[in-house]
Amino acid sequence: MRRGFEQAARTYDEAAVLQREVGRRLLDRLDLIRITPARILDAGSGTGEVTRGLADRYRRARVVALDIAESMLQRTRERFSFLRRAGVVCGDAEALPFAPDAFDLVFSNLTLQWCNDIAKTLGDMHRVLAPDGLLLFSSLGPDTLMELRESWRAVDDDTHVNTFVDMHDVGDLLLAAGFSDPVMDMEKITVTFSHLTDLMRDLKAIGAFNHTRGRSRGLTGKGRLEALKRGYDRYRDADGRLPATYEVVYGHAWVRRASRRTARRGGEIGVRFDPRIGR
Repeated sequence: MRRGFEQAARTYDEAAVLQREVGRRLLDRLDLIRITPARILDAGSGTGEVTRGLADRYRRARVVALDIAESMLQRTRERFSFLRRAGVVCGDAEALPFAPDAFDLVFSNLTLQWCNDIAKTLGDMHRVLAPDGLLLFSSLGPDTLMELRESWRAVDDDTHVNTFVDMHDVGDLLLAAGFSDPVMDMEKITVTFSHLTDLMRDLKAIGAFNHTRGRSRGLTGKGRLEALKRGYDRYRDADGRLPATYEVVYGHAWVRRASRRTARRGGEIGVRFDPRIGR
């Protein structure tokens, strides 16, 4: 995954139309939340578009951009050298290299879906948030790229599209990680293309490779690609465009002082019981 994003740093901005739009909508949600953070983490910052939006919104805050790909962070520095208050850290969102209580706001745009262990990732985000801190994030749900997934099923039994966690399961994981008052919602965004090759090229340009264990390890032959194109053509709309559907999941949750004290009480672990967890 890191290699994919390292290679995509130079092509990412041109192809990341969805990522920019979702990032803008996620930033707009801060208009409805009463918070004035002094320390902000942009977890999975990519080339820094959202980092800049956070720095513009909270001009007195210290903003840190974290990404797993060093080349993405280098691109951030090249594009936004004027962001003197923003630091860059190359690291993994599943093992954040920060002390407890380091941030008042953790902002994460379309990053959770790339994490192998979302429960662990959310737990680490809870750890680095100070009491009364906020996690605000977007991710992708199971219906993402459903047209591509269904078209591949007509070709072979391999896994060609990454799998994504359901919104309700993410809400349960937030509670299990110790967060309070989680709020989840979802919308579907459709991007259209003239040709299937345009979609495949854009996915490659942003580093969105297939990382599932059931993926094919060999090259895709011409015959299978032609079969895929025929299958996808059935989704063409009235204007002759090919749709690519993204299920975008939004969520936010708080770290409350009471839950923080319980979790850190001498030698004990505070566990919140929720009957929905473990079903």
